[in-house]
Amino acid sequence: MKQALYSLVALTLLVTASPMSAAEDEVNYLDLAALMLRDGNLDRALVALDQVALDDEKLDLLRYHTLRGLAHLRRDEPTLAVDALQLAVATGTAQSTVYVYLAQALFQLERYREVLDALNAGGPDLTAIASIYHMRAQCHWLLEEPAMALGVLDQASERFPAEDGFLRRKVFFLIELGLYREAVQLGRAYLERTEGQKDDFVAFGAALSAVGETDEAILLLEQARLKFPGDTDVNKVLARAYFNKGQVNTSADLVFEASMTDPQLISEAAELYRRAGRTSRALMLNGQIRDQSIKLKQRLAILLELQRFEQAASMDEDLLRIGLLEDEDIRYALAYAVFKTGDFDGAEFHLQKLSRPDLFRKAAELRRAIADCSEEPWQCL
Repeated sequence: MKQALYSLVALTLLVTASPMSAAEDEVNYLDLAALMLRDGNLDRALVALDQVALDDEKLDLLRYHTLRGLAHLRRDEPTLAVDALQLAVATGTAQSTVYVYLAQALFQLERYREVLDALNAGGPDLTAIASIYHMRAQCHWLLEEPAMALGVLDQASERFPAEDGFLRRKVFFLIELGLYREAVQLGRAYLERTEGQKDDFVAFGAALSAVGETDEAILLLEQARLKFPGDTDVNKVLARAYFNKGQVNTSADLVFEASMTDPQLISEAAELYRRAGRTSRALMLNGQIRDQSIKLKQRLAILLELQRFEQAASMDEDLLRIGLLEDEDIRYALAYAVFKTGDFDGAEFHLQKLSRPDLFRKAAELRRAIADCSEEPWQCL
């Protein structure tokens, strides 16, 4: 929003020279600061402003404080920007542009009520700027005034009928308010109106899924999948929705499809196949993972599920080499695998390395099992 505001207000203040007084040096530091700001040399602009003689009766204080405030604002120093811009307003001659800058700085400081006050003081000129309505709506929303926020968006939609962003923001507000039916209806109207951009499908679907409206999210995202076949972002969000619904296998297939274009998703696909009970497929995908830490940790879990204890136990050197045995959960899992191979001394070696209190109970149970197997080995065959 910050960049949008900068592009909406004219920078005539920065390039309009103030009359030089006889007491001024040959260098007009206000003009120099304005030039530096225009060129993006923020530090130099502040240095130039520091050279301005504040005791000069003919100094344009409005312009001085505005330039200083704008420099601090662009340096992401909102507190200093507010101080300077409030001094600009105090001159009594500030135009609407100054109030926009002040509102932006206050917004960064999360002083939302003061943002609204600044925008109100900016006068009727600000009603012609679409982004101001977005700022007003967001302030009311963050101040927990949803009715006011929705009212501002409705007013903005009437004034700027070609601006679709107000409708989009309203959809998300309705979702957060729990008004899902209204949100879905408005969201579909928005998608039809804007010809359904992929990012909008993804955003609406993810928002609905996040609040538990899984079926609506799936319907919307399946529509997006038909419109954007093979798109990674759509598949990922749709996979999450199916996972939330308990359809882990479908979720795994979608993530696997997405991994064709994004190899970083292979480990996630393998994990989903493991959770879906398709461990052989999970093991096959696990072999394609490049990150050795993720690969070995996941491989150990899969081998344990497949009850391939000899293979799991043989991973000890690889796990040690990349430091995974520092993770005590991994150490315990390896101890269990070693125990299942009949190597009780090897299992005890790993159990002695455990120090986490929550693993003591598990270690004690495993030690009892080792003792039972040592006394009556036939019970552990």
